[in-house]
Amino acid sequence: MFRYAVEILTWEKESELPADLEMEEKSDTYYCMLFNDEVHTYEQVIYTLQKAVNCTQKEAIGFATTVDRDGRRSVRYGDFQYCEQAKSVIVRNTSRQTKPLKVQVMHSSIVAHQNFGLKVLSWLGSIIGYSDGLRRILCQVGLQEGPYGENSCLVDRLMLSDSKLWKGARSVYHQLFMSSLLMDLKYKKLFAIRFAKNYERLQSDYVTDDHDREFSIADLSVQIFTVPSLARMLITEENLMTIIIKTFMDHLRHRDAQGRFQFERYTALQAFKFRRVQSLILDLKYVLISKPTEWSDELRQKFLEGFDAFLELLKCMQGMDPITRQVGQHIEMEPEWEAAFTLQMKLTHVISMMQDWCALDEKVLIEAYKKCLAVLMQCHGGFTDGEQPITLSICGHSVETIRYCVSQEKVSIHLPVSRLLAGLHVLLSKSEVAYKFPELLPLSELSPPMLIEHPLRCLVLCAQVHAGMWRRNGFSLVNQIYYYHNVKCRREMFDKDIVMLQTGVSMMDPNHFLMIMLSRFELYQIFSTPDYGKRFSSEITHKDVVQQNNTLIEEMLYLIIMLVGERFSPGVGQVNTTDEIKREIIHQLSIKPMAHSELVKSLPEDENKETGMESVIEAVAHFKKPGLTGRGMYELKPECTKEFNLYFYHFSRAEQSKAEEAQRKLKRQNREDTALPPPVLPPFCPLFASLVNILQSDVMLCIMGTILQWAVEHNGYAWSESMLQRVLHLIGMALQEEKQHLENVMEEHVVTFTFTQKISKPGEAPNNSPSILAMLETLQNAPYLEVHKDMIRWILKTFNAIKKIRESSSTSPVAETEGTIMEESSRDKDKAERKRKAEIARLRREKIMAQMSEMQRHFIDENKELFQQTLELDSSTSAVLDNSPVVSDVKLIALGPAQTQVPEQRQFVTCILCQEEQEVKVESRAMVLAAFVQRSTVLSKNRRKFIQDPEKYDPLFMHPDLSCGTHTGSCGHIMHAHCWQRYFDSVQAKEQRRQQRLRLHTSYDVENGEFLCPLCECLSNTVIPLLLPPRNIFNRSNFSDQPNLSQWIRTISQQIKALQVLRKEESTPNTASSKNSENMSELQLPEGFRPNFHPKNPYSESIKEMLTTFGTATYKVGLKVHPNEEDPRVPIMCWGSCAYTIQSIERILSDEDKPLFGPLPCRLDDCLRSLTRFAAAHWTVASLSVVQGHLCKLFASLVPNDSYEDLPCILDIDMFHLLVGLVLAFPALQCQDFSGVSLSTGDLHIFHLVTMAHIIQILLTSCTEENGMDQENPTGEEELAVLALYKTIHQYTGSALKEIPSGWHLWKSIRAGIMPFLKCSALFFHYLNGVPSPPDIQASGLSHFEHLCNYLSLPTNLICLFQENNEIMNSLIESWCHNSEVKRYLASERDAISYPRESNKLIDLPEDYSSLINQASNFSCPKSGGDKSRAPTLCLVCGTLLCSQSYCCQTELEGEDVGACTAHTYSCGSGAGIFLRVRECQVLFLAGKTKGCFYSPPYLDDYGETDQGLRRGNPLHLCKERFQKIQKLWHQHSITEEIGHAQEANQTLVGIDWQHL
Repeated sequence: MFRYAVEILTWEKESELPADLEMEEKSDTYYCMLFNDEVHTYEQVIYTLQKAVNCTQKEAIGFATTVDRDGRRSVRYGDFQYCEQAKSVIVRNTSRQTKPLKVQVMHSSIVAHQNFGLKVLSWLGSIIGYSDGLRRILCQVGLQEGPYGENSCLVDRLMLSDSKLWKGARSVYHQLFMSSLLMDLKYKKLFAIRFAKNYERLQSDYVTDDHDREFSIADLSVQIFTVPSLARMLITEENLMTIIIKTFMDHLRHRDAQGRFQFERYTALQAFKFRRVQSLILDLKYVLISKPTEWSDELRQKFLEGFDAFLELLKCMQGMDPITRQVGQHIEMEPEWEAAFTLQMKLTHVISMMQDWCALDEKVLIEAYKKCLAVLMQCHGGFTDGEQPITLSICGHSVETIRYCVSQEKVSIHLPVSRLLAGLHVLLSKSEVAYKFPELLPLSELSPPMLIEHPLRCLVLCAQVHAGMWRRNGFSLVNQIYYYHNVKCRREMFDKDIVMLQTGVSMMDPNHFLMIMLSRFELYQIFSTPDYGKRFSSEITHKDVVQQNNTLIEEMLYLIIMLVGERFSPGVGQVNTTDEIKREIIHQLSIKPMAHSELVKSLPEDENKETGMESVIEAVAHFKKPGLTGRGMYELKPECTKEFNLYFYHFSRAEQSKAEEAQRKLKRQNREDTALPPPVLPPFCPLFASLVNILQSDVMLCIMGTILQWAVEHNGYAWSESMLQRVLHLIGMALQEEKQHLENVMEEHVVTFTFTQKISKPGEAPNNSPSILAMLETLQNAPYLEVHKDMIRWILKTFNAIKKIRESSSTSPVAETEGTIMEESSRDKDKAERKRKAEIARLRREKIMAQMSEMQRHFIDENKELFQQTLELDSSTSAVLDNSPVVSDVKLIALGPAQTQVPEQRQFVTCILCQEEQEVKVESRAMVLAAFVQRSTVLSKNRRKFIQDPEKYDPLFMHPDLSCGTHTGSCGHIMHAHCWQRYFDSVQAKEQRRQQRLRLHTSYDVENGEFLCPLCECLSNTVIPLLLPPRNIFNRSNFSDQPNLSQWIRTISQQIKALQVLRKEESTPNTASSKNSENMSELQLPEGFRPNFHPKNPYSESIKEMLTTFGTATYKVGLKVHPNEEDPRVPIMCWGSCAYTIQSIERILSDEDKPLFGPLPCRLDDCLRSLTRFAAAHWTVASLSVVQGHLCKLFASLVPNDSYEDLPCILDIDMFHLLVGLVLAFPALQCQDFSGVSLSTGDLHIFHLVTMAHIIQILLTSCTEENGMDQENPTGEEELAVLALYKTIHQYTGSALKEIPSGWHLWKSIRAGIMPFLKCSALFFHYLNGVPSPPDIQASGLSHFEHLCNYLSLPTNLICLFQENNEIMNSLIESWCHNSEVKRYLASERDAISYPRESNKLIDLPEDYSSLINQASNFSCPKSGGDKSRAPTLCLVCGTLLCSQSYCCQTELEGEDVGACTAHTYSCGSGAGIFLRVRECQVLFLAGKTKGCFYSPPYLDDYGETDQGLRRGNPLHLCKERFQKIQKLWHQHSITEEIGHAQEANQTLVGIDWQHL
């Protein structure tokens, strides 16, 4: 069976079967089979298929998805001709830029057999899972040699035809291999040997194949090579290391004349191949990753063979990509450099691991060192050919070298062989092989000048680039230098070059080295000829050249500092690895406190991606936890600052200056002097010990002396401060070094490091230059060196300390030099001077202050009256604002005849566009607030409700589940209506112009009336007019006694009846006018009611226009319909938006336990006030009869009226929406009533009526679980009253109500249930009538029930309402309870909302992020049969998992294809949504189809950082505060606003197709 499957899958003919399977007669049925590749995009394939097999886009997407998933898909079935034609179209269409899509026309029987073969393989895979024996048999069958000799076993045949198979077939047989061959150690070993034997062919197949690595058999190398025992076996038996390296070398065939790699222009195809070839390096890494514990001779031999091959590879890299300096004109073509660096980066870990292997065995190390040296000698074979030897001499020393100018000859950055040798040399020192077997090592044959030549050239190149000498070589060189120092490469590049120089210097005379170095830096002339500097600057040369030379001198001094100071690699200095990491961290944190991820990025990683930071970070830094934003930071411990070295070799220029700044600032804060002396260093290892002598060599002293001389005579020479700073640092290093030597000296040993003596000797006879010490003392008081004063002082102090040590150790006392005395006196002088200056400054300050206060007093005396006035004014205005002193003794009541009368305040506002101030009046031009209206489901208790046909939907009654409301928010910025109109027109015009230029989204959609507030750029889509309290305009004063509730209800009912009769009359055709008049007389109009009276609209034209504008906007957004200002539903939507917004604000305040009338943010306060007043005034621009019709219908839902059918029952009405609607529609009826009933009476009665209906609602739906606490007897009047009321309801519902619980429990549930309603009503009447809130409600923490009742003129025992209006209420309660829906509810046939409604929250997220990842990994796409979803996304509102960002789950919405998330926002959040993308760990906000942004997730790792994209992979935990913050954004309806701000701040967000997510 296995053989059959293998044969049929590797069969290559398209139209005939193997002989033994051929059928009798062949039918003419063929499939046109399309194969997957990694070159073409989804879009290309979809487009081509639509053309080739004329299918719809949906089908084409289906085809493309399957091809991508399974690797092939038949796109056409029919006879040969028919399929051929489709094939030719596909090939023609896709072969333009790249190679065409692979298409085959295959006979149907072949396809059938192949599919069957796959099924067989999968079946075999599942069968062997049941029995070990079967599995072993299968392995034997697979590995058995076939009849055809080499590579004929089935496993080989499959492996070798891997690249010819399609994706689906590959994954099936890879699975089979994994479940069989790799499960059993014996067979794994045999398979590994077959794999290694075929390694070269497999890799070559993979390189030419166009599938990703994960679908190639070559990917199994990770399964085999990472097993230590297998890897060792393959190295010794199959010589695996050599095979891998040889295969790699074969693929990179391009060499130059010297045999070095040469990369051509990096075309796409080349890059593709090169990426493939790099996988070989990965394999090499797997083989080397586990280091051997014991070595056999066999292993040694094979490893060294591999090492030889590796050296061959490095030899091809030594000196590749050489560059020559461009002079005169800029380079024309940027040379190719990336390939070489990519190679270097990939090999970095391998080079390090090779060294680690060598370090483990002394024999191997010695052999490897010899081999490496030999190869380096070959590379340098022609080292001196054609170069002229020259002799350099300074200070009586001379050295022979060659003439070579970096700035004129070829130079290369790639020197892997020298760097490997440097690494091995350090290992000799570290493992002490150098001291144990010196006779085995060729150390005496080394020629130090040869060793240092190339690394030195490389460092000079960097210095010259920095000095701007290579500007014309373009960016490729800048990039190379950047990577040379970059943390990814520096370990095997820059660091090793420094080590190589250290190696060289430790073996030669430091004077010789310095002269060679001067010559390479092209500075030899300057320092070898006395007075060269003077001549040079007097010959007024180019400023550029002076600048260049200065930079080069600085760089050279920096290099010397590095050579002496960088001894923190184990083997160079006496340190261990943790010291090295500690030092890196200290210097990174010296720049600024850093987050964990930043620190990790700045430290080099080893082959296991470890930096070793965790083990030492605690020792050098404190961790500071993050707040609500930002991330956790590490701060350097203060005791570590003394280890700071300003010239740390891994600092970039920018980092160095930042670190210097930060450290000086720190010292100033701690009141220390600002010198940054060199830190105390660990001693060198013996092999490198002679390095320190460079500091006291004659040439070095000469260089220092010359530069100090320039500084002393600072006008005659071209020199720079940073040059001087480096010299001072070097002197400091030498002094520290000498001090160390003196302190650690043994008995009878002479310290040979005598820097102090050398610097106190003046120069030789002819020019008698002063000693270095004397020059320092001169410079100490130089006014132009203020910055370096502290450093010079530190040097002199250290010098004296060393002198003292030397004196105490030697017997002969030497007379003290004047130096110290001079220093002391100068310091005292300094101190006195500073003190005097400070004193003068203090006196001057005091004098100025005195003058100012005098002037102030004088001014107040002159303008006394003015000041009195302003003070009085201040107190009065503040009174109105704080609403305290005006009405403090009165009890504040918000509505009804007893409403507290507030003196009318005048309101002045300023327009943000034209800056004019204007008073808000009824007749003046309109002022408006920018506002944003949106549909909202934040309070929804039922997200599944959906308006089927918005054109016919009647929104008059809001269901208590608040399934979808309209929320209005505002940023609180005020404009003139006409200014806004002009601004909006300009935005529109700009948008139209932009559309012709480019089709990009902006963060706002002008076609939907959106714009950004001109001041704060907050997203807005309409404006609310500012008004005075509208009730005061319509309220006629009270003439007579006001009716009580039952009288009032009777009157209103009569008026409504009269209106209805009149409306009927108007609608019936006018047949006989006489009849009409009779009717009129029959119809008894209630007293004082004039139905034909139409009130005059008090508002100015511009205000009326704005009332209409905002009303229409609310209607358009709330119902998702086209704007129509005549539509009867406009006023309903306005009242609804007012009610919903108040409810959502009340919810937020309750959730946060804030007081109702506490200090609201002013934008909320302004928004609620304007919204409420607008809703109260909107009826004046609507048709009177329409508003009266709404009022009648709303009223009928409480007071039954025969003329209305199908009104909702009392359980299905949200009472607060009903209250707002009734109160705001009532003036339309009251304006025709001249009987003297005031508006406020109506408000009060409506409010009482609705409150009672709400109490009945609460009692009907209250859950009556008995609590153990309810055992008290009902004693209070409230309890007794509630029980009586409950009995009444019980009787009217025909005893269907549950048994009577205790009165105390009932009263408790009424108080709890009605609280939100009372709070909303208090807010509503406060903003409607402008009555200030009583101070009692402004405190937080209490429940305020009594205060609210007083403010709303309710009795604190709410049940009194029923008792006062007994006769009418009983009939009303009866009518409410007799409704069929109420009966169904009581019979448990339907649900109802119970009160108080629970607050909606976002879903509960797990504490640990990994559980979310598990949940998502089990989630498969709901549409494409059990396929794993690529971007599983969790809705945080309802907890649904969606398959986002994929073709499979797109749905159609309003005629457009949208992704799963966008579609979900419409059903779950009416357009706005909050999601968590689980694989990326980022929060996604969506609003509508074009708006979206990413938001930082609520999950943090232990270092207080988010990990968007899960790149770092630290364990993540939920941060409650951040999740709370997201929830608050949702509650406040700020998601859209947040997206707007994000898109404005980051333009890239605008270009994303959010609707496809």
